[in-house]
Amino acid sequence: MTTREAYMAHLDIGGLDAWWRAANYVSVGQIYLRDNALLTRPLVGEDVKARLLGHWGTTPGLNFVYTHLNRVISERRQEMLFVTGPGHGGPANVANAWLEGTYSEIYSNIGSDGAGLNALFKQFSYPGGIPSHAAPETPGSIHEGGELGYSLAHAYGAVFDNPSLIAVAVVGDGEAETGPLATSWHSTSFVDPAVDGAVLPILHLNGYKIANPTVLARMPEEQLRQLMYGYGYDPHFVTVSDPRATEAAHRDFAAVLDTCIDEIHDIQERARTSPAGGDAGAPRWPMIVLRSPKGWTGPAEVDGKPVEGTWRAHQVPLSEIHDNEEHLHQLEEWLRSYDPGSLFTDDGGLRPEIARLAPDGDLRMSATPYANGGRLLRDLVVPAYAEHAVEVARPGSEKVSPMITAGGYLRDIIERNPHNFRLFGPDETASNRLSAVYEVTDKVWQPRIEDVDEHLARSGRVMEVLSEHLCQGWLEGYLLTGRHGVFSCYEAFVHIVDSMFNQYAKWLEIHRRLPWRQPMASFTYMLSSHVWQQDHNGFSHQDPGFIDHVVNKKADVIRVYLPPDANTMLAVTDHCLQARDTINVIVTGKQPTPTWFGPEEARLHVTRGIGVLDFAGSEESGVEPDVVLGCAGDVPTLEAIAAAGLLKAGIPGLKIRVVNVVDLMRLQDSTEHPHGLSAREFDTLFTTSKPVIFAYHGYPWLIHRLTYRRNNHPNLHVRGYKEEGTTTTPFDMAMLNQIDRFQLAMDVIDRVPTLGATEARFRQDLQDQRQRAWQYTRDAGKDLESITGWTLDESSPDDAK
Repeated sequence: MTTREAYMAHLDIGGLDAWWRAANYVSVGQIYLRDNALLTRPLVGEDVKARLLGHWGTTPGLNFVYTHLNRVISERRQEMLFVTGPGHGGPANVANAWLEGTYSEIYSNIGSDGAGLNALFKQFSYPGGIPSHAAPETPGSIHEGGELGYSLAHAYGAVFDNPSLIAVAVVGDGEAETGPLATSWHSTSFVDPAVDGAVLPILHLNGYKIANPTVLARMPEEQLRQLMYGYGYDPHFVTVSDPRATEAAHRDFAAVLDTCIDEIHDIQERARTSPAGGDAGAPRWPMIVLRSPKGWTGPAEVDGKPVEGTWRAHQVPLSEIHDNEEHLHQLEEWLRSYDPGSLFTDDGGLRPEIARLAPDGDLRMSATPYANGGRLLRDLVVPAYAEHAVEVARPGSEKVSPMITAGGYLRDIIERNPHNFRLFGPDETASNRLSAVYEVTDKVWQPRIEDVDEHLARSGRVMEVLSEHLCQGWLEGYLLTGRHGVFSCYEAFVHIVDSMFNQYAKWLEIHRRLPWRQPMASFTYMLSSHVWQQDHNGFSHQDPGFIDHVVNKKADVIRVYLPPDANTMLAVTDHCLQARDTINVIVTGKQPTPTWFGPEEARLHVTRGIGVLDFAGSEESGVEPDVVLGCAGDVPTLEAIAAAGLLKAGIPGLKIRVVNVVDLMRLQDSTEHPHGLSAREFDTLFTTSKPVIFAYHGYPWLIHRLTYRRNNHPNLHVRGYKEEGTTTTPFDMAMLNQIDRFQLAMDVIDRVPTLGATEARFRQDLQDQRQRAWQYTRDAGKDLESITGWTLDESSPDDAK
């Protein structure tokens, strides 16, 4: 007998099976019962919830895996994180957290006795209770289970820079059909075994989704083996062919699990002890393919139709308890099949001989600090703001790329924080002008590296893969487990992760309400190559609507910043990377643009979030302006300032106020958003009765939506992107969408009542200048030098007329 065989012969099958039965019992009880949790009397209809909600089908498989991971944790003192791909299997996560004692430690109203078990059952999918899926309320969870596809990316994000952690990602076979999950298998190419932890994927094939078979479950085993091998894994198969042969299932799975953990440790030891960093190229990581019946241990048949092992087990197998006496009888048989008397004491607590099988303290997967990342979070060491700020002799005199400035700042962040900050992006770090980071780090890459490649290495702080889904999922997992990071992306294509953003925003909203969850580093999107820069790209690259999507979420979570120049970009980035529990969206250009603010002015302007640009306007102190020119975004700000210059030169007596918005949420009322302006503050800036011409980076109706309750909203006219343009010059893009300086100046003439009849000739001159600029782009293929070389002090009456 080998050492392994001897070890397996002494495996505590009885203990494993007892824990599994207890977890299954507690899971079924959550779906069905509101009373009589321990079946101390015969079950009656009043014991059962009026509305039966939940998902049984995947739950027993999750409980089975969780049970065996606890054994490994206890024997090896191995830190583990449990990531539940089949998120509707939430009963399993809650059941195991209660069995481990964590649930009662966090929620004192849910005790570890019979009364607590009754309360645990009643709250599940119940008004005022908890959701049916893995959720922020669930101890040990970092994964919102309401939408499928993100578990594997989250697991990999969790292990980056966590060398002692193994994240076990249970991937449902329905989930495996989603796009985000499919690309997540490639994450093996980005895990550095020398500095990172490991992910153990468990592909759980129970054969069915809600009503259909699953692709991978119907795939021949050899074909599936080749598929996973091609992804870079060494697949180990465990098949439960007889659902009643549970002892064999326990032994088979225990043996394979131990083999996989050994393989992981071997890979890591080679990488961490070899002078060359281990084997060249990406290692082949182990994974498990577990085939078990859907609804395992549940009713085999209901109403004469097969249930266990079919799609009928997906949700609630016995759904007519209150109308069908046979269903009630089957439910009681089902619950008693787990022999609750052998699992729980007379007072309802878990029997001590079973309870001792749980890991202790923070090693419990329901109590691990990796699932409550704020417990592990360390503040970033940030560079001094002044080290990167651009000195400005006068507003607009210096042209600097905001993204290049941000790149230098991120370079120093990476240098000062070599173990807890990463930059994520879909092959666009250099394109978005953040290349300065490569002065101190490389891009992580485990496959073959060739001589022609640049900035590729086994270790590095930049994560580039051409999948926005994967970048989003990695960063979510990285933040949720206590680190910091940024997601840099082209503005138009960040929409690919709209749904992932939704789920994360919902998670964060609930997370903020739970006192036991500690604050996390904020999620920061840095979006560039934006809609107004189409020198190389066309209509497909034009979509500023991610902002619209973002502001649909709860105000406590959302922040949107549109820095107009390099120094405000620097100040915004500095702020966002030190924020907690928010989602920050920063949108700015990558091309050199005028720098309007000196270092100190920029910091003050960002702190205010909105402010009057005295250098651009012509209003007199103590006198109300005739018109307000508002702007948000780098190109709209440039055009608004230039429009003000045309108007000052052409209509010298006109009193113009220019208001720039950096923090877009300042436009909302203070009762609707924590950054919002009070009614008095808003009226002070925008007046209560004067025309407001607003040049905005994105779709114009968002500004109306944010300000529709304001006193002066009827006088607000917004110019923004309106789906016009292709590959063209920057100023032509502005003209096509009517946010150019000439159009804004004409808008002022049209909306200031005293100007319409007196400034017809000036308006005509503006039209003519606009037409000449448009024609020049068609004739010369570029913008007029008077546009590209314009500076703040160039406008004069002669130029304007």
